[in-house]
Amino acid sequence: MPTIFTRIINGEIPGRFVWRDEKAVAFLSKDPLKPGHTLVVPVEEVDHWLDASPPLLAHLTEVAQKLGKALQRAYQPTKVGMMIAGLEVPHLHIHLVPIDGVHDMDFANARRDAPDDELAAAQEKIEKALGDVSG
Repeated sequence: MPTIFTRIINGEIPGRFVWRDEKAVAFLSKDPLKPGHTLVVPVEEVDHWLDASPPLLAHLTEVAQKLGKALQRAYQPTKVGMMIAGLEVPHLHIHLVPIDGVHDMDFANARRDAPDDELAAAQEKIEKALGDVSG
């Protein structure tokens, strides 16, 4: 059975995408820790990051770094936190979160089911910043 992330990637479930290439996608978390919380996910279903090939991990990290720079520009946090937890969905994913303290990475503080208009605004903000850092 496909993971929820595969279903999002395949368009079966809506997602707010900010990146897509042949190996990876990035979309906004529907339960964000902070505005701009983005997930970088391989297209291939890999459960644990330890099982991913080194080239795939390198690509995911490269995408995460590009998006991290866009998040830094868009939200101007102290840092952009990056975490691989992998407990909630059995599909490798990297969390990118604009943070001002370690408490901002606490999943107990996640906002459940953020309104679509807020996600749309975050998507637009990240896409603009991504264009600014890429171009």
